[in-house]
Amino acid sequence: MTIPTEPVARAGFLRALAEDGEAAAQALYGQLLLDGNGVARDAAAAFDWFVRAGAQGHVMALNMVGRCYDLGWGMAVDKARAADCYRVAAERGLDWAMYNYATLLALGQGVAEDKPAALAWFEKAAKLGNAKAINFVGSFHEDGWVVKRDLAKAARLYARAAAGGDFRGCFNHARMLGERGRAEEALGWIERAGRGATPAFVAKAAAFLDASPVPAFRARGRAAIERGAGAASC
Repeated sequence: MTIPTEPVARAGFLRALAEDGEAAAQALYGQLLLDGNGVARDAAAAFDWFVRAGAQGHVMALNMVGRCYDLGWGMAVDKARAADCYRVAAERGLDWAMYNYATLLALGQGVAEDKPAALAWFEKAAKLGNAKAINFVGSFHEDGWVVKRDLAKAARLYARAAAGGDFRGCFNHARMLGERGRAEEALGWIERAGRGATPAFVAKAAAFLDASPVPAFRARGRAAIERGAGAASC
């Protein structure tokens, strides 16, 4: 069975399967509703489809139920319910749920703050290749959370996260390259960070670069990350 590629046709096709009870189609159709892809954006309806799929054991849908609670998509924010959803999906082996649950544990949102447990979940997700989790493990080693501070290990982890496409990993990798006198190489990673970054991250990063002790960052860092962000929006 071939899924149509045209957005409206794809949405109609997946909705029909979803209404027939197909969990994978329910999860996919929920994502289309959340994104407004081929169908009017409707976060509340997306949540309902994620719940239906999650009730059938679809772990990515369960993770998305957590995301809806976490970020207030279609309902009020409820970090505790988000944490519960993430934990169950994480225990079932989903790397994204591991990352999301670990983030709440690290921040103490919806659950008691527990950085050792957070690191353990980040490391599990990192072993599955999750670039965002790899970057967060790097932060633990850079800041000395739970583990002994190890800047060399942090740098290696940031480089892996950057290679995996995580925009925060790209930026952290660039920071460390700049500190080691490799600013020209770092500027390319800063631009790459901008391609995947949120507007809030771009603004924060630009301010950091403007105040950086690395001359090339002060002179050209803001332009690099904003150029990357501009390319991503085209």
